[in-house]
Amino acid sequence: MLRFLGGLFAFVCLTVVVGIIAVFAALYHFGQGLPDYRQLADYQPPVVTRIHAGDGRLLAEYAREKRIFVPVKAMPPRVLNAFIAAEDKTFYQHAGLDVFGIIRAMVTNIQTIGSGRRPIGASTITQQVAKNFLLSGVLSYERKIKEAILALRIEKTFSKERIIELYLNEIYLGFGSYGVAAAALNYFNKSLDELTLSEIAYLAGLPKAPNSYHPLRRYDNAIARRNYVIGRMFEDGYITAAEVEIARREPLVVRERANEEFVRADYFAEEVRRQLAEQFGDQKLYDGGLSVRTSLNPRMAEMARRALQDGLIDYDRRRGWRGAPEHLPTLDNWVARLAVLPTALGPPEWRYAVVLKVAADYVEIGLPGGVGGRIDAAGLAWARGGRSLAQLVKQGDIIAVSPVADTQDRFALEQVPKVEGAIIALDPFTGRVLAMEGGFNQARSEFNRATQAWRQPGSSFKPFVYLAALERDMTPSTLVDDAPVEIDQGPGLGIWRPDNYGDQYYGPTPLRVGIEKSRNIMTVRIAQHIGPPAILDMATRFGVNRNLPPVLSIALGTGEVLPINMVAAYGMLVNGGKKIKPTLIDRIQDRHGVTIFRQDQRPCTLCGGEYWREDRQVPALPDLRAQIVDTRIAYQMVHILEGVVQRGTAASLLSLNRPLAGKTGTTNDGRDAWFVGFSPDLVAGVYVGFDEPESLGGRETGGSVAVPIFKEFMANALRNTPTVPFRTPPGIRLVRVNPQTGAESTDAKGTIWEAFLPGTEPGPVPKILSQDGLRIEPVSDALSPENDAITDPVTPVGSGTGGLY
Repeated sequence: MLRFLGGLFAFVCLTVVVGIIAVFAALYHFGQGLPDYRQLADYQPPVVTRIHAGDGRLLAEYAREKRIFVPVKAMPPRVLNAFIAAEDKTFYQHAGLDVFGIIRAMVTNIQTIGSGRRPIGASTITQQVAKNFLLSGVLSYERKIKEAILALRIEKTFSKERIIELYLNEIYLGFGSYGVAAAALNYFNKSLDELTLSEIAYLAGLPKAPNSYHPLRRYDNAIARRNYVIGRMFEDGYITAAEVEIARREPLVVRERANEEFVRADYFAEEVRRQLAEQFGDQKLYDGGLSVRTSLNPRMAEMARRALQDGLIDYDRRRGWRGAPEHLPTLDNWVARLAVLPTALGPPEWRYAVVLKVAADYVEIGLPGGVGGRIDAAGLAWARGGRSLAQLVKQGDIIAVSPVADTQDRFALEQVPKVEGAIIALDPFTGRVLAMEGGFNQARSEFNRATQAWRQPGSSFKPFVYLAALERDMTPSTLVDDAPVEIDQGPGLGIWRPDNYGDQYYGPTPLRVGIEKSRNIMTVRIAQHIGPPAILDMATRFGVNRNLPPVLSIALGTGEVLPINMVAAYGMLVNGGKKIKPTLIDRIQDRHGVTIFRQDQRPCTLCGGEYWREDRQVPALPDLRAQIVDTRIAYQMVHILEGVVQRGTAASLLSLNRPLAGKTGTTNDGRDAWFVGFSPDLVAGVYVGFDEPESLGGRETGGSVAVPIFKEFMANALRNTPTVPFRTPPGIRLVRVNPQTGAESTDAKGTIWEAFLPGTEPGPVPKILSQDGLRIEPVSDALSPENDAITDPVTPVGSGTGGLY
């Protein structure tokens, strides 16, 4: 017996020694090449980047993992207790591993060998931190050993508070929620301190398997798991029996996260996202937790979106009904068919519907969700054109509709336009973009025509030609011979014969009228006189020169520009010739609130340290903007562009009864329509055209297509704002002139005030620019009446870029 006991003792000792050696060998083997756990000291979890409008409301959020980082000290104690009770009740006692839990799990797994059941673990919160941050999620004994080694090392290095902080901010809890704070918002639309005990217990039960406890698809499982956690909290002494009863009786109600504070400006938000990605890279954008304050004015953004959509719809309706975009051969399962169609058609109230019945004076429709409705004859009137309802639509057609105001089940027929466009509004003194829409519907096309569409500006480019002329030796009263001209383009290029819109010519005409009436021939003569280099220089200064060739045709807007750059260029006119750059981002802060980018770089030594008081003067900031043209000459052009509204191609804006100025533009064959204009404190521009260039149609011009959009926007944007006149700079002389001859006149009737630099006033005999150059020549008042057109005696041959107006 003694020999047996001695042998048994020796065997046990040997086994223990071998076991210890094996453990140390395993620790040495698996401990080699493990990730550096010390990186957790500086770990910054991926956090949502938030884009804010100018008033602070949310515009967009960007993240790969929608996480809200909350320091452990800011977390309610009950949240910590719930997760500890559910996941690791000895968290504050163990050194990284729950030894008894591991033994219990090993026994259970041995008993279930061959049953096909998934092995259970005994991971502590520390082990889960090691797995989530440093290892993969692949289930294997090798990973569990590495996890245990790292857990022991982590516990020696970090406090319990840091470990649970990492855990609660990193763990995935379903519903796209990374971290407990994001889960509280996504499940219950609450912050952590607003959660009830029942809601906290439910979240604490999710780490094991979020999808198994889905609150909608697996409600019973979710309730059972929540009640289990409540019980664990009671057993561990965190809550009372009375709280247990109340929490278990509470229903599990998921509340959709409220998005009513989000501003809708999809094209603007996407452009901001592109700029952030270019400046900081995708990782910083999607994981860095940036807080971005933009220049967007939500009120103007909504006005711009509505104005552009209304204008494109109006133009599209003039082109007529194109027919239903889709047709169902049978009405079987029409509800399911509608359910998979896009819900974002442009205006938020639009939706798809299916035609169920066509009667003599109404159309019965079915809407998403199986709801019924009706389109009366009035709701189809714009599309009929003398046709019967049966000729417009038929049973099974899928059409777009909008609800009729103040009715329950009445709708109107709509049509998503094929034409596209853009509208931009910005502050002319800072360049801050206040509103921007790059198309009819960003969900249909992400291409931003405000910032990505290079298109010909047509006559909206002419102000920069005339500005170059004013900077040299011409005045608003200089007469330009509006008569047919032939230009030899050089060897092998033939003769260019530009023409006016309508092939009408008016003889010697004041320079101002060339802008107001958009005369092509006058513009070409001016370009001949000053030379293409002068035009290119002016276009470069104003940011609208995209490698333009030094040829005369550029004067008629045959180059390519971005709409946003054209709007900024007009802003530089009204701000007195100061250089500005269109910007969308005002300030960027990192996850810690430190400003890492600020658009306004003006120094202010008196801005810090004290609060502003009424008895203190507001600090004066230096003006760092470059002066790119004489302020007085810039004002002369603004004054001339006022005439476009008062007497020219944008006269429809007069009804707004506001100081406004601007220029229309229509390119050759009517492919693009423009209007860029401004009030004294706001500049806006509109572009309309097909993405695949084609004619907008007969008599569709900047005045008929783009001006109405500008008008609707400006009417709303300027409502309830004071009427401010255009500001006249020092050094300008206002003289009464005859608008038909440009000559000075003492007769108040039929004259206008014209702006001149001192010493350039026209007197009774203004200069005239003809084929032979600039000279003084007597010109009678009858030479340029608007109703006496000179018909072109020459039949144009290959008119080139004629037709730009």
